[in-house]
Amino acid sequence: MATVKWDHLVHYVNDLSKPVGIFGAHDLLAFKGGSHKDWGTYNALSYFGLTYLEFLGIENLELAKATEHNLVVKDAVKLLPEHEVLSRVVIRTDDIEEIAASLRSAGLSLSPIIDGKRLDNEGRLIEWRMITIGGDFQGLVYPFIIQWSGTDDERLERLTSSGVIKPHPAGQVEIVRAVFQVSDPAATANHWGLLFGLPVIESEDDSFSLKIDDKSFAFVQGNDNQFKQVVFETDSLVLKGKTIQIGDGEYVFV
Repeated sequence: MATVKWDHLVHYVNDLSKPVGIFGAHDLLAFKGGSHKDWGTYNALSYFGLTYLEFLGIENLELAKATEHNLVVKDAVKLLPEHEVLSRVVIRTDDIEEIAASLRSAGLSLSPIIDGKRLDNEGRLIEWRMITIGGDFQGLVYPFIIQWSGTDDERLERLTSSGVIKPHPAGQVEIVRAVFQVSDPAATANHWGLLFGLPVIESEDDSFSLKIDDKSFAFVQGNDNQFKQVVFETDSLVLKGKTIQIGDGEYVFV
């Protein structure tokens, strides 16, 4: 059976130097990642183990407009520059074909499996496979699915030895939760739970969450039907209790 884990998230921004500078001012490491030459986008990244933040901007608008199948790029064209929003969470699997077949059998509209690649800031080729899911559920867009080459352990070792993953000067910081504001938390949590094989947990405050490995996706009442917050646990007394705002996205430290 295919595994599913929270790989990363996408946050649309106009200026990649902005999140890099803001995170740096809080002793959090973020850096320019590289360019997606086939899609006209580029990114900045901040790693917390294998789960990371991807700040995505448009480098070549005409190329981005011409991109087929990749809804992450298409939505960037629609939303930027006006809306610097948290876009999607990204689910990592070790069997993208099995996940694709399961999602199609559930009646979802999928892109073909896309081969992705970019050069990192030291010129190394990074490659992956991905599928995007069309449409939405009650206004909330779906995650997209990614598969990297090699195992998680191999990738963690490679990214650590190359210096991509390293401790943040602020201290221990871990991504623990994505928060989605939705009109019907129970329905959305149950729908995503069925699609991705994730257990649903109801909280006393009438919010609902999905457990994904040691992290969670939380669905709270609201009318935006939008990914709103990323929650971190930290031992940093400087960070604890703070919220960092970037565009319309919030990074909350507890």
